[in-house]
Amino acid sequence: MMRKLLPFITCLAILLNACVTVVPVKPVANLQNGPKAPSEFRAAWVATVANINWPSKPGLSTAKQQEEAIVLLDFLKSNNFNAVILQVRPQADALYKSDLEPWSYYLTGETGKAPSPYYDPLEFWTEAAHERGLELHVWLNPYRSHHKSAGPLSEKSIVKTKPGLSVFLKEGYWWLDPAKKETQDHTVAVVMDIVKRYDIDGVHFDDYFYPYPSYNLNEDFPDDESWKVYQEEGGNLSRGDWRRESVNDLIQRLYKEIKSEKKYVKFGLSPFGIWRPGYPESIAGFDQYDQLYADAKLWLNKGWIDYFTPQLYWETNKIPQSFPVLLGWWAAENLKNRHLWPGISVNKGGGEKNNDEIVNEIMISRGMLPKSKGIVHWSISQLVNNDSLTRAIVNGPYKKPALVPSSPWLDNNAPEPPLVSTEIQDRSIKLTRNISAAGDIFRWIVYYQYGDRWDYQILNSKDTSFEIMLNSVSPGVQKNNSEPATIPLKRIMVTGVDRTGNESVKKELYLLK
Repeated sequence: MMRKLLPFITCLAILLNACVTVVPVKPVANLQNGPKAPSEFRAAWVATVANINWPSKPGLSTAKQQEEAIVLLDFLKSNNFNAVILQVRPQADALYKSDLEPWSYYLTGETGKAPSPYYDPLEFWTEAAHERGLELHVWLNPYRSHHKSAGPLSEKSIVKTKPGLSVFLKEGYWWLDPAKKETQDHTVAVVMDIVKRYDIDGVHFDDYFYPYPSYNLNEDFPDDESWKVYQEEGGNLSRGDWRRESVNDLIQRLYKEIKSEKKYVKFGLSPFGIWRPGYPESIAGFDQYDQLYADAKLWLNKGWIDYFTPQLYWETNKIPQSFPVLLGWWAAENLKNRHLWPGISVNKGGGEKNNDEIVNEIMISRGMLPKSKGIVHWSISQLVNNDSLTRAIVNGPYKKPALVPSSPWLDNNAPEPPLVSTEIQDRSIKLTRNISAAGDIFRWIVYYQYGDRWDYQILNSKDTSFEIMLNSVSPGVQKNNSEPATIPLKRIMVTGVDRTGNESVKKELYLLK
């Protein structure tokens, strides 16, 4: 039957495409020549605490909250980002439906009050992010139980519902005691509840472990009660080591439990950018090991994370906290070859100097970490509100879309290529993917060639079709001194990408002879 149709297809192509012969070809699963879409983690933080980024204030209508969310997600998509890190637990509360913790004050202006009309913000953000080709990572604060920006302490706060777990800090905060087993059990339960019920791509902690000293007016963390119990039970660690061990236990436990439930859900940590002053020797500044009791180097050394995002918010030429110097030190500590995607502050004074610095940091990171490139930007508002910086990024390093790098320690088995049919139309070829045979494909890529130039399009799991023109205008070249010259479509190949970023072999769908 196909032999009978081929002459008709060829003649039709000749008539429509100025004597260009179009030949659909049988898919070739092992064809590996041609291009490869770049991979680079491009993410931005969306902070909800104190309504820093979203929603813009408490008590907005459901429609307004959703509208603001879509503006942010559309911004990321249009500027070729591929991930968003959304804060869903700023103070032992929830920006999602939870039976463990109350609705967040930052949503409605009242702790425990659901949005009205009702919707689940995390479900909304996750679906909207995936529709735009963005990963959605949930960002949780493991120990903060009340933020001073959230008004008077609510009766629904964990401070009141689980008395004895939190301690008061003199600047106005409440903090869960990390050394108490019930604190750890509750935090793990909250994280795993999200992992089990939502289609998220990652779990993320930032730099708040034991609180910064200023939160308690530079007095020691008030954990005398739990420290006394530890000593009475025969504990022999120093107080600092005991505190660090409590945090270490939580990090290691969470990594194991997340992987046992959904292996593809990445666990990421974003600690303060300096481990200890003097590491490396030119570095000076805050000591997170001794002040936050966060042994971030150990977590990276042990591979208790899938991606590591030290907050390197300093400029390249700031000698005591130089961005490339610190990045190089952390890279040397990445003994398990996990993703090292530094966090950068995109607001360093504004203007062209600022723009150059941010672009330079992206390029420095690419050069130093070529096997798994990536940056996390603090924060999304500073990007949205700085048009010149956004243009510098999207016209420079983020000019083309990119995949999230694969995580081979989680899964190194590539999926089968997608099942895609072709249909020659008037001036284009329509590709249609068989969704029912999707398997574990999370993204699919269409590679296409005009002359010597390859291009590609990254599509999402729910995208069922893509159309490619049979001829492309050749920029700067004119035909008969008036009409622009065209270049015929030469090849089409497709691949599938699974949830952990593995790309299939290429399957050729179309070849011009």
